[in-house]
Amino acid sequence: MSKGRYYVGRVVKGGLITQESLQDIILNPPVIEKGRFVWTITDIEDHRSGSIPFIFGKLSKFSRVGQLTVVDEKTKSQRAALEPNLLEASSPFVYLPKFSGIAYLHVWNGIQEDVFARRFRAIIEAPYDSVFAECAIEPIADYEAFVKKLYNIDTFTEISAKVYPPNPLFGRLWSSLNDYVKMRNAAEVSIKEISPDDNGITTKIVTLVQNIMANSNYQPETTVDIADAALLMAADGYGSGKVVGYDGDTEVIIRTSDNQKSFLASKEPEPLELAIKAADILEKVSRERDMRH
Repeated sequence: MSKGRYYVGRVVKGGLITQESLQDIILNPPVIEKGRFVWTITDIEDHRSGSIPFIFGKLSKFSRVGQLTVVDEKTKSQRAALEPNLLEASSPFVYLPKFSGIAYLHVWNGIQEDVFARRFRAIIEAPYDSVFAECAIEPIADYEAFVKKLYNIDTFTEISAKVYPPNPLFGRLWSSLNDYVKMRNAAEVSIKEISPDDNGITTKIVTLVQNIMANSNYQPETTVDIADAALLMAADGYGSGKVVGYDGDTEVIIRTSDNQKSFLASKEPEPLELAIKAADILEKVSRERDMRH
């Protein structure tokens, strides 16, 4: 059985796009054109009434008129033949509403993970002509890989993040920022800190990640600073974050998207098996990071 790598993220919704309308569009997707190719969602299965509620589908890329090579029996030669709606590539995925979570296949030279995120977004926003409707897939960071990179930084010179209101889960360590976003009724919040000198930014991000990994019940002695909270929020799949610093004399740039959670599964998966694997990872993330409704 040929296996591929599936990436795990959260689908962030804004404006007119709600949890319900997102699922409606996945089940009844539009067809969009981008460059030389046409895109839509195919092979859709609705399993929301099952023990693990999910929607399965394939993000499919095809050509309006594709070219195949066929053999002409009479002349014993090869020739080109035109075929309408020729499939170029497809990426199986599952969407799990409980977590606003999604797992999708990286298809080499066909639908890479960043391309999947862009095309999925375009399909979901298309019915609204992208007006007052926003949808994005944000990676869920692997804390262990993330903190290993952070640990090597001697001096933090920049911390920045753009985060969105979570739905339905939020992380306890960044609950103060979650409350702030709600109080301000903000669709997104951007934070950027830059150190004015060689001393660098004072941050507890490494300690926070290490402690929550060691003990999901970890409670900091003081409220988590807003920039650190924003980084944690981004790492949990509710935005994007970046850290800049120095490892000795070498400048280092670390993005939350660089350490995305992923797993191996069949390239032609049985939908329920794929949903179970994705749900296991999302459940583990929620448990280890003490995420709540």
